Amino acid sequence: MFGPSQQDGGPELVQLLTPEGERVHNLPPEFAQFDLDFSAEQLRGFYRDMVLTRRIDTEATALQRHGELGIWAQLLGQEAAQVGAGRALRPQDHVFPTYREHGVAWCRGLDPLRLLGLFRGVDQGSWDPEEFHFGLYTIVIGAQTLHATGYAMGMQRDGVVGTGDPDRDAAVVAHFGDGASSQGDVNEAFIFAASYNAPVVFFCQNNQWAISEPIERQTRIPLYQRALGFGFPGVRVDGNDVLATYAVTQAALQRARDGQGPTFVEAYTYRMGAHTTTDDPTRYRLSDDVEHWKLKDPIARLEVYLKRNGLAEGSFFGDIKDEADQLGATLREGCKAMPDPRPLSMFDHVYAELTDELAAQRDGFAAYLAQFEEA
Repeated sequence: MFGPSQQDGGPELVQLLTPEGERVHNLPPEFAQFDLDFSAEQLRGFYRDMVLTRRIDTEATALQRHGELGIWAQLLGQEAAQVGAGRALRPQDHVFPTYREHGVAWCRGLDPLRLLGLFRGVDQGSWDPEEFHFGLYTIVIGAQTLHATGYAMGMQRDGVVGTGDPDRDAAVVAHFGDGASSQGDVNEAFIFAASYNAPVVFFCQNNQWAISEPIERQTRIPLYQRALGFGFPGVRVDGNDVLATYAVTQAALQRARDGQGPTFVEAYTYRMGAHTTTDDPTRYRLSDDVEHWKLKDPIARLEVYLKRNGLAEGSFFGDIKDEADQLGATLREGCKAMPDPRPLSMFDHVYAELTDELAAQRDGFAAYLAQFEEA
């Protein structure tokens, strides 16, 4: 062990719903602000979002195994962290994702088939970031945190921060993982965000593994405590608790919208699947750890709470299962029906105005392709 043991998140973990499905109200004074009231409709909505997000992940993994996708980044076990953060957003807020934020994309209204198009290799991301207020997936580890900070600084200059108008004030969320927290880009983003008091929430899904490196090799203190060294607050939340994640993210976003600057949110969770479909996690982690975290399943705990408190009838769960099955069928059919891209389309969206050098490359490639057409 190179760093502190953090098996259960420690006493600093904000939790509203235990792994056994019990609602917690006796929070420490510093966490009291997060003890929100949730309607039955809101709770059922969280459950539906998580079940359908997991189905997207399951279907995409199967499609990759059948050769229909080149690769897929799994989120199994991280549904609560993503749905809680996604539902805390207002329409005018903007998200900068990694390549794993499928649940956040779902909450922003993005058709999951567009995600599959990227991983199938038929496009480079086909959605408009301004339409959904959700950026294109970022493969370069940690780079999106700088983009998010710059965008947040732009919001300040546009006058949409700290006005007191809830329909106008906006904030930014930068998603990244525990491995990315060791990248220079992320730390530079922290410095700029702190220096300019940027309205950005740094949302770290600490799933315990930076590909094959455990969190203990990356830090000697809990990740959220790093924020103090940069001059802004940090908080650790149970990332398998959708209620707590929603409450903490909502508070951090409102703080940013009010002009009070950045917050670091560490969603303490676990990556139940592989890093991507090219990864074999059995080579570097113990099956006992996976079994331990299965008992903390974010969907199961909310289902228990709904049933125990009579907040959802049996037909509700059946309807959600049917909806998930239909979504799975739609994804399978839609993925296989995607047309292959035109080879020359790779030049279409590199620059707003095509440069002479790129035009020459395009023309040369077009002449090369024409040889095959003639043959």
